[in-house]
Amino acid sequence: MESILSVRVLDAPFHIDRPFDYDLPSHVGDCPRGTLVRVPFGGGNRPVWGVVMGEGSPDEGVKRKAVISKLPPRFSLSQEMLDLCLFLADYYLCTLGDAVRCVLPPALLSGGGMNIRHVVRCHLSLSQEELDTLLAGKGLRSDAHKRILAYLAQHGATLRDTLTEEVGVTVAQVKALLDKGYLTYTEEEVIRNPYATYAQGERDTSPIHLSRAQMAAYERLSDLYETHTAKAALLHGITGSGKTKIMLALIDKVLEEGKGVILMVPEIALTPQTVHIFCSRYGERVAVIHSSLSAGERFDAWRRISAGQVDLVIGTRSAVFAPMPNLGLMIVDEEHEHTYKSEQDPKYHTRQVCAYRAQVHGAMVLLASATPSFESYYKAKRGQYTLVELTERYGGATLPEAQIVDMRKELRTGNISPISRTLFRALEETGERGEQAILFLNRRGYNSSLQCKNCGTVITCPHCSVALTYHTSPHPHLLCHLCGYRSAPPSVCPECHDKKISYVGWGTQKVEGELQNQLHEMHTMRMDADTTSGKQAYDRLLEEFREGKADILLGTQMVTKGHDFPHVTLVGVMLADTGMYVNDFRASERTFSLLTQVIGRAGRAEQTGQAIIQTFSPDNDVIRLAQSQDYCAFYESEIKLREELCFPPFCDMVQLTLTSQDEARLSKATKAYTDHIVSLAQTEYSGLALQMFGPMEAQVYKQAEQYRLRLMFKCRWNAQTRDLFRRLLTDGTGDRMVSIAIDVNPLHA
Repeated sequence: MESILSVRVLDAPFHIDRPFDYDLPSHVGDCPRGTLVRVPFGGGNRPVWGVVMGEGSPDEGVKRKAVISKLPPRFSLSQEMLDLCLFLADYYLCTLGDAVRCVLPPALLSGGGMNIRHVVRCHLSLSQEELDTLLAGKGLRSDAHKRILAYLAQHGATLRDTLTEEVGVTVAQVKALLDKGYLTYTEEEVIRNPYATYAQGERDTSPIHLSRAQMAAYERLSDLYETHTAKAALLHGITGSGKTKIMLALIDKVLEEGKGVILMVPEIALTPQTVHIFCSRYGERVAVIHSSLSAGERFDAWRRISAGQVDLVIGTRSAVFAPMPNLGLMIVDEEHEHTYKSEQDPKYHTRQVCAYRAQVHGAMVLLASATPSFESYYKAKRGQYTLVELTERYGGATLPEAQIVDMRKELRTGNISPISRTLFRALEETGERGEQAILFLNRRGYNSSLQCKNCGTVITCPHCSVALTYHTSPHPHLLCHLCGYRSAPPSVCPECHDKKISYVGWGTQKVEGELQNQLHEMHTMRMDADTTSGKQAYDRLLEEFREGKADILLGTQMVTKGHDFPHVTLVGVMLADTGMYVNDFRASERTFSLLTQVIGRAGRAEQTGQAIIQTFSPDNDVIRLAQSQDYCAFYESEIKLREELCFPPFCDMVQLTLTSQDEARLSKATKAYTDHIVSLAQTEYSGLALQMFGPMEAQVYKQAEQYRLRLMFKCRWNAQTRDLFRRLLTDGTGDRMVSIAIDVNPLHA
């Protein structure tokens, strides 16, 4: 009698995301819980992937479909990973398929688990006497064949690609010897690891020297870890205080106990610097995971981790799902960064996933930042996290002296350049001293928009409700930074046909041109989304700057976070206030954090650092407090406002987004859906504390031909609240042309 399996299909939509029973044919073999299987689904019996949840129900008279095939056991979800997927689906109200695809490397399901690279190794299958006879010319006339045999005799078994390259022969010539029986082939799996060279060379086994303040911080964290229970700590240290040294010492301790560590960084740009530090110490037992790796490289990293060949995983947000079997420590560096929140289903936050995995493993979570998120610092102040603080820079270095430049005065005195006279002088002096500078401008492109001087029309994207940005490289064009739409710059206004087109604002391309024109002797390197699209472009640019091949590093947010350049003594911030005046309660927090972080890149070694903040709002309290690097004063001021207005961390926020290509249908469906929510809240869920706001337009109302309306809620995200929103998602909008998505504690609210 065939077995029956309970299978969750990974392609099932939310409203039918439940187990389905399938027959298990005997030729497929055993399929324990967590096995990935191929099953027919839907009216057309389309083959899809599913995950086995256990045994099915042997109901008589029920016609069941049969499992088609399965992946090998080594590609199954472990019990912990499957439970993690179920947690993600329940907490963030996504399908189990979304969760599984988030946890597994993409190549596993797209390639059926067979995306494994093999290489062919050639072996001699001749005795010494037979070899001597052939090399003497008896029975072997081809000179190429003789060279192949001679090379293998000298070097032993050799990869076929290496053999053809070194000897200068073709694969066909090697195969001819195989056919004659003179050679044999073996196939070997290859692990693709672009960071393998980082682990080569002499290992750094030197003891870690900690200052008195660092040692005190380490001892507190070490004591917390030694409880071997789920714990969380917040390491709040000013920029340059040496948090990485404390992490290294703690990782040493955890690895010595035979447990695994996951270290997360917020940006791919930080990976090379971090990997170099840790690979030089821990060698080949380090694996790296981030989105810029190829599918094969990510798959091979996952395989190494699953096989227990890795002690330390380094990566961006997705590294939190590394299948480490015996986790002891998870570190979230620069934990305040918005990149730790996913904007794709499941819309998880890394901190929440860490908390879940810590409970499973009895592990410790270490959050580290110079500007902690308010949610984390609030928990630390209340004792939910252990708060460990560092108030001094390591090695006697001092915080850079920060100066605010009023750009309104620059305009009044005739300077229309994006770079103030103060900053230009500071750049010249930095160059004369042979030091380096970082310039931060959070706008890419040349000009931020084009506007008609006659009628005021701004040239916008035909598919999105945003202005097109003017770019000059590789050729002049207008670009939508949301959907990628491109067009040639117009010669006349599309509305009034006047020729008075004005190029408004500036971006990194324009500033780069200004620097090249006015500071000829200094070399500028630009780092933004336009210059880092190539594979490992981050690594190359940062390494070149670290080697002194550029004097100025100009870029967007990716130049502000966590970098340690010993020769950078000047940081310049342009348009420091642009992020403060958006409709988002976190705007001040983001601005303060960004300014504090970028200022902290200067003067991290022997030289004194200097920071220049250019702004049109020089008296703003956020900018003033960032200038003095006073996080505590900023927090105390802002947290009172959060409490009065009931914003996180004093509540949770939930965002429902309704989307459609038809604006009229969207409006009608949203009205009906809002009424449905109000009805449920007043009847079945009347005891639930819930505040609803909206509907309102999204910050970008139209994106890629899709109109978007939103409903915002303040609540406590508990089981009862999740039950209400699960009901809302299952009920749907009543219009198949209007979709709905949920985001718990969204980035922008």
